Amino acid sequence: MKVDRRGRLFVAGGTAGDARVIDTRTGAVLARYRFADAPTFVNDVTLTRDAAWFTDSNRPVLYRLPLGRGGTLPPAGGFTTLPLTGDFQQSGTGVNLNGIVPTPDGRGLIVVQSNTGFLFRVDPATGVTTTVDVPGTSFVNGDGLLLLGRTLYVVQNRLNQVAVVELNRAGTTGVLRRVLTDPDFDVPTTVAAALGRLYLPNARFSTPPTPATPYTAVAVDGRWLLTPPSPARAAGSPRCRWPPAAPAAPRRRSAWCCAAG
Repeated sequence: MKVDRRGRLFVAGGTAGDARVIDTRTGAVLARYRFADAPTFVNDVTLTRDAAWFTDSNRPVLYRLPLGRGGTLPPAGGFTTLPLTGDFQQSGTGVNLNGIVPTPDGRGLIVVQSNTGFLFRVDPATGVTTTVDVPGTSFVNGDGLLLLGRTLYVVQNRLNQVAVVELNRAGTTGVLRRVLTDPDFDVPTTVAAALGRLYLPNARFSTPPTPATPYTAVAVDGRWLLTPPSPARAAGSPRCRWPPAAPAAPRRRSAWCCAAG
């Protein structure tokens, strides 16, 4: 899900193969777009200056929802399907395409393939993909992505960790800077940033759901994550090793809990 500056929530519809746009002030569904029939899993969405882009975990395509002047939404059939070519190859029947963000320079898109652990840069005009070169790093179980400047956060759900990658502006290469873990992570699936913190919801995929099953979101102090800490600070804090010798435990501020249903 993503919210734009007009207070509209863009929602990926999963197995329904669709997307919806919701007014966050009233809860009204402003538009619905049916992208595909089964098998499909419309997984994630990112917003650019002129479009909303959606991934499909069951198909090697992206769906583009163009935004007109003033953010005008298109009619029900006004989307396009972009087939992916190049380095990306659909693999098996598991979760393939997952999270998506723009590149730091805004000229391309970055997607993660969960079951192979690769990041890809996508040319939004042609669908040609190239593997993002991050030496010695696998992003298996990659899920939600967050880009802040040139820092890419890759949530690896079942590994209960977040890989922090410094990208070049084009999004073609990167360097792993940290791996964040937290004792309260329980299969986090995405990440958002607000007020100097990172927020990660726990999906708890390994826990059989019931109406009383509690679900939590973990808030992590993220202010120091955007740039390398100074040598003095790194030496004085086991949570800020640079470079990390092992997965780094971020400073946790709080967690919220709610029950299913």
